[in-house]
Amino acid sequence: MKNSISHTAGSLLPGRGRGWILTFLKNWTLPVAIIVGSVFYLLFAYVPALDAAGDTFLPLFETLLPITIFFTLFITFSKVDFHLMRLRPWHFYVLATQLLLIGALVATTLFLLPSITGGVGGGSSKLLLEAILVCVIAPCAAASPIVTAKLGGNLTQMTTFVLLSAVVVSLLIPAVFPLLEPHQGFTFRVTFWLILKRLASVLLMPLLLGAIVRHWVKPLYEWLMRTPDLSFYCWAVSLSIVVGLTLRNILHSPASGLLLGEIAFFSFLTAITQFAIGRFIGRNADEKICTGQGMFQKNTSLAIWIAYVYLSSVASIGAGCYVLWQNIINSYELWQHRRTSAPGPDTTTAPTTSQRNRHL
Repeated sequence: MKNSISHTAGSLLPGRGRGWILTFLKNWTLPVAIIVGSVFYLLFAYVPALDAAGDTFLPLFETLLPITIFFTLFITFSKVDFHLMRLRPWHFYVLATQLLLIGALVATTLFLLPSITGGVGGGSSKLLLEAILVCVIAPCAAASPIVTAKLGGNLTQMTTFVLLSAVVVSLLIPAVFPLLEPHQGFTFRVTFWLILKRLASVLLMPLLLGAIVRHWVKPLYEWLMRTPDLSFYCWAVSLSIVVGLTLRNILHSPASGLLLGEIAFFSFLTAITQFAIGRFIGRNADEKICTGQGMFQKNTSLAIWIAYVYLSSVASIGAGCYVLWQNIINSYELWQHRRTSAPGPDTTTAPTTSQRNRHL
């Protein structure tokens, strides 16, 4: 009887009875990370007995966030063959599309909106447009190669695009943001170097360390290759922290509930639109995975910072909401990829490459 029950449970639970909880967490890492980050913040925010603990953990989480991001990128970049890094046509197609969207939003904010409002400035409409602009102008997420690799895309091509996107955006933001919100003391040179310094600490240091480990620290490199999902789980920890901090910013925002709802809704539309455009760009070159991720997955941590410093705290909420939408989309992609890649109950052989990518 006991063996029968064990056999039945093993046939129903993931992993056939071998650590089904770990299997569940592996398959649904991103939704679990979002839920954990949300629940933890709400507990500390609304349970009076946890007020003191929340004040203690907040600086700890703020310190832990860049550490987890750093290790996520270090592990990812250590697996990249830098001799294969080359510029591809889709890199320029995605960047050109991003520039067109940015130009349209800036023109609407500077020219169309004042003509509609009679030159008053637009108020909440301008804040909404700035929040959308932050979601578009942000560079490609430094962790996007992780999801791309898990979906079967090209890790090296995505890493190349991450670096290219960072350089382009570091030039765009100093040129665009002062037009929308002029700040005394923020010249082009000062703004350029501030953003470039921020990007360098996030991108270049892990990149250089990963290259050193790949070529000169072989035991560590071999261990990292034997644990392919380690960077993904580090990213999940950072995602939980970002979600908690985003909720904190939203609940403490001075904006009205209506404006916050509009920002959340239009940031969702922005995520869907950029994802669809990216997939459309790569439809003929069979690079839909890379172009989709490159177009829509943004470095939201950087976006929140630059919006808060150079635009407004309300505009930064757009990037905060975008965190949730892009990871929900990523979770769906990963689920769809697992479902399509997994052999059926009557299949005895592993699926071919074309079968794995048929849904992409």
